[in-house]
Amino acid sequence: MTADLEQVSDLDQMGPIDYLVVAFPTERMTGEAFPLLIDLVDRGVIRILDLEFIRKDEDGTVTTLSQLDLERMKVVEAALFEGAASGLLRPDDLAEAAAALDPGTAAGVLVYENVWATPFAAALRRSGGMLVAAGHIPVQDLVAALDEIEAEERTTTEGSEPSRPVG
Repeated sequence: MTADLEQVSDLDQMGPIDYLVVAFPTERMTGEAFPLLIDLVDRGVIRILDLEFIRKDEDGTVTTLSQLDLERMKVVEAALFEGAASGLLRPDDLAEAAAALDPGTAAGVLVYENVWATPFAAALRRSGGMLVAAGHIPVQDLVAALDEIEAEERTTTEGSEPSRPVG
């Protein structure tokens, strides 16, 4: 389930690498998403390179959560990912992730390879392609944009053409 980067002899054959920092109120970390994460790994969609859990206490103290901590929090499925570490996540990475947390929250920090995109990424690299930009669109932003478009379309059908700023 975990990655062994030393087995990857040709880094040109790797897919894009992404990371997620997912925050939870400490008492609400249930492990409910772990079976879905395991399914993504089992189906060859992603490969987990690193997975760490951190907590920011009410006083701002940040700690890395051990397997024992997770078991005490009833996040028993986390045991499946014990040892999921390639060494990519350094203490400064975890400190940066912790800076985004509110006191009284915990987070999972996941680094993963998009295995599904490996052939596509390799073909782009072979032809001299280079990634120059990437990003994610939060679902909330997408919904807001669609709502705005719908409102504009209603205005247009009512007879007036809405102005749309460019840029």
